[in-house]
Amino acid sequence: MLAEPGLIVAIGLALVHAFLSKLNLFKFLSEHRWVSFSSGVSIAYVFVEIFPELSQAQVALEHSQLPFLSYLESHVYLLALMGLLVFYGLDVLALAARQQESTALKPEAASQRVFWIHITSFAIFNVIVGYLMQEMGNHSWWECLLFFIAIWLHFFIIDRHLRHHHKGIYDRVGRWVLTGAILVGAIIGRSLHLEEAAIAIIWSFMAGSIILNILGHELPDEHQSCFGSFALGAVIYSALILAA
Repeated sequence: MLAEPGLIVAIGLALVHAFLSKLNLFKFLSEHRWVSFSSGVSIAYVFVEIFPELSQAQVALEHSQLPFLSYLESHVYLLALMGLLVFYGLDVLALAARQQESTALKPEAASQRVFWIHITSFAIFNVIVGYLMQEMGNHSWWECLLFFIAIWLHFFIIDRHLRHHHKGIYDRVGRWVLTGAILVGAIIGRSLHLEEAAIAIIWSFMAGSIILNILGHELPDEHQSCFGSFALGAVIYSALILAA
């Protein structure tokens, strides 16, 4: 069954998309400082958590009995690269569709096509996140909290990005699709249990998409960034993970 920590984290992340992402946090802290701080946390999560997890997943795959993996080296890094390429391809597809909006005879239909490409890609990501919540039972509550904080800030920036590009349709439809995707993944994780090697494959694929999203959507440009807030987020989150 889905471990209780995983269920709580899955519900918490679903609530982020449903309600928490609509909170106006910029009343308490300027937007560029908050986004920069969140980006620092995300980058720290990549270097201090994702990369070590990929190394552990590599060990799991090396000891697996899956025949096709015996012909590959650095399996998890190839899988992470595949995840990055897949989600980058979806981003490129959405960008191409957006560029056609200005010349489209039905710009509203073109805009909806871009919206559904974005929502579909992030919904797939959320299903994977929800499914992997079953692994939370192998971690302490403190580690679960740190994971929740990192993914919450990740979701917050993604929601901000989608709301900026898709306006009202995201609040009416998109956020509920992403909310449901997490819960669907959690339900699948509760009823379908895979071997450790299969979990490592899923995690590695997701890691590539996380890295792409962080580098592509979460790093603020030089006009909107605050290096002090960025560095503070990276240092604080790194220290918390190392202390866990």
